[in-house]
Amino acid sequence: MGKKKITLVGLILMVFTTIYGFANTTVAYDQMGYASIIWYVLAALFFMLPSSLMFAEYGSAFKDAHGGIYSWLAESIGERLAFIGTFIWLSSWIIWMVSTASKVWVPFSTIFAGHDATPTWSVMGLSSTQVIGVLGILWIIFITWSASRGMDMIAKLSSVGGIFVSLLTIIFVIASLIVWFANGGQLAQPIHGISSFIHSPNPEFQSPIAFISFVVYAIFAYAGAESLGGVTDSLDKPEKTFPKGLIFSTVAITIAYSVSIFLWGVSTNWHQVLSGDQVNLGNITYVLMNNLGVSLANSLNLSASTANLIGALFARFAGLGMFIAYLGSFSVLIYSPLKSFIMGSNPKFWPKKMTKLNGKEMPSYAMWTQAAIVCVLIFLIAFGGSTAQQFYMILTDMSNVSTSFPYLFLIGAFPFFKKRTDLEYSFHVYNNKTLTNIIVAIVLIVLVGGIGFTCAYPIITHDYVTAFWTIIGPVFFGAIAWAFLSYQTHKQAND
Repeated sequence: MGKKKITLVGLILMVFTTIYGFANTTVAYDQMGYASIIWYVLAALFFMLPSSLMFAEYGSAFKDAHGGIYSWLAESIGERLAFIGTFIWLSSWIIWMVSTASKVWVPFSTIFAGHDATPTWSVMGLSSTQVIGVLGILWIIFITWSASRGMDMIAKLSSVGGIFVSLLTIIFVIASLIVWFANGGQLAQPIHGISSFIHSPNPEFQSPIAFISFVVYAIFAYAGAESLGGVTDSLDKPEKTFPKGLIFSTVAITIAYSVSIFLWGVSTNWHQVLSGDQVNLGNITYVLMNNLGVSLANSLNLSASTANLIGALFARFAGLGMFIAYLGSFSVLIYSPLKSFIMGSNPKFWPKKMTKLNGKEMPSYAMWTQAAIVCVLIFLIAFGGSTAQQFYMILTDMSNVSTSFPYLFLIGAFPFFKKRTDLEYSFHVYNNKTLTNIIVAIVLIVLVGGIGFTCAYPIITHDYVTAFWTIIGPVFFGAIAWAFLSYQTHKQAND
């Protein structure tokens, strides 16, 4: 065919862009300080590494399948459960797009203003929420248009995103090390023995309930590797490239998370910088980068005005890096989950237009249908007033469990996949049946515990509305999938 294939380096950059979130390190430091490091390492050991190796085996066995995780599930536990599991998974990514299309504009405004200026945006009588809504809709249209131009375009955008996140991390590491050495090895956030790595400086994260809620957060800071299952057929030597890329990325991302969280303590004293009301989870990354720039200037004995200038420059570069990273992750996620589902499932389930490929071998009609749904949801939230904000909270609550729920299908299906003796593939890690079942059980316990706690937490705090919507998410999406499947099966039987 002569079609350009994605290389190992290209795949690693795509994985890094999709999974590694520089903002995850700033949020972790804000919530738990140094104590977050151990949870990130445990999450990598008990969730990302074992699950990534399972996905690598799936990807190696079904390297020619267009369906990604749908193909993996259908070949392991049957088409019906695969359809429901993948539908819940796709729904969670659609909600992610709805919420993140608005968040994109915080780093964008920081590039120009040096801080989050979105609350002050107003054009032609529209409020800031409405302006961000319109921009979010334009963002989705642009990403869908560029992604529908072909896989090469997606690989380029993802690679650029990966390069910028890496560059942002490198600048942060170098600046932190200079501050550390210039201050004679002193940390802004002092270490008081082992307790600093166990107890959070944040008063909101002292109770066991809050503590466990962070464990759940750490696990899902590694989520997303399975969404790249849809690109296995575009890889160069996929049976070798996919597993190598995933394993390398897991190790690199875990080290990057752990070192980054520690290095924030070099420049940022938690109580001095983060205990005030002006810091929130939306702007934490830019507050910390600004503070790092100021700390760098102070450690080099530069003037106060120079320190403020360097602080603003650091915040602006963080904004640029985060904005381009969003560009990269959107470029993968607007296409890969949809392709896994539409192209992998039985074509008889869909209207012919949905499965039709354009000249670039992209399901462009399905992509534009998805874009329309996302844009309508963004519009309703942005222009619907306070009830819309409530609607947005409902969507967010529904997505919390829906994002993680499909992992139960993927991990739970793995022993059934291993039972198949008719599959020939080159990448094998789980060769011992008993050990495989034990590892699957451990990962499932971690997942069920995480999901169970996320559902139980609002009940414990008597927030029954949130509890209802959190639990109803996968039930609602699963019911839609089941109803759609039943309708199409009945229709086919009568044709």
